[in-house]
Amino acid sequence: MDVTHLLDTASAAARAVGPQLRAAFRSRPDVSTKRDFHDPVTEHDRAAEVSIRAVIDARAPHSAIVGEEGGTTGSGDLVWYVDPIDGTANFAAGLPFFCVSIAAAVRGELVAGVVYDPVRDDEFTATPDGAWCNGKPLRSTGATGDREAMLLSSYPTPLDLGTGGELALERYGRLLRSFSTVRKVGSAALKLAHVAAGWSDAAYGTGSNPWDVAAGALLVRSAGGVYLGDPLVKGDYLAHVGGFDLEASALAEFVPR
Repeated sequence: MDVTHLLDTASAAARAVGPQLRAAFRSRPDVSTKRDFHDPVTEHDRAAEVSIRAVIDARAPHSAIVGEEGGTTGSGDLVWYVDPIDGTANFAAGLPFFCVSIAAAVRGELVAGVVYDPVRDDEFTATPDGAWCNGKPLRSTGATGDREAMLLSSYPTPLDLGTGGELALERYGRLLRSFSTVRKVGSAALKLAHVAAGWSDAAYGTGSNPWDVAAGALLVRSAGGVYLGDPLVKGDYLAHVGGFDLEASALAEFVPR
């Protein structure tokens, strides 16, 4: 399949919802919940996914779409992973750290990914041949050790604390003591895009879904960074810039098994 066409399709779909997300941002939309009150959703998540699906269906028919809000539709060797708003809690509250994440995989291999930050109008794109931000090549470089590094992580989440909470807090404490800075910023896809750009040095998450991390994983790997975990299966992930000494890091015990 033509990777350029797939990337252009992902870009068109992501940018198609930019105006509606910018217009709705900081409008304090009504929020409902899915799994529990830590898992919000708004009408804008659902509307954006409808728009994204329409673009993909028009430009790449006969493919499957796996979306956070609409589930799985269609079938075929080409599968799209769509998160219309990754970082819904931030979006709903008015915190400008959220994005649209769209990735395409052919027979289980990621071939195109877009992470679009509609507030800053930053578009991160990737194929196996490279990664770019607004058309400029990305190189995932930065700190080599914990003492100089910024870690982006939502760990521990309420689910992490639900079982073995004391152990999770102990592990989190080790990260806080080891890293120069730890930030809980709330969007897995945008965290990974920032690692790909070298704007942060490492990212870690638990229980992430493919629509959260597929595009970001391709960005990191294609920019020369390291992504550990299977981005097409729900689970944990760890990513870092190229040249980072993971073996000597407090993150070494967090490597997905």
